[in-house]
Amino acid sequence: MAGITPAMLTKCLVELEENGLIFRTQYNTIPPKVEYALTEQGKALLPTLNALYRWA
Repeated sequence: MAGITPAMLTKCLVELEENGLIFRTQYNTIPPKVEYALTEQGKALLPTLNALYRWA
């Protein structure tokens, strides 16, 4: 993402995970690989976020 530092991105991802909106899957490969996906709670927010995006 343009305009965000790696530290800020990590902080945001950790907060989203702590709040149950995303989950993290870590693969023990070389190079290391991590994937993030929405939880059901995160998916439930999509209609509201899309409406806010259209409004803005």
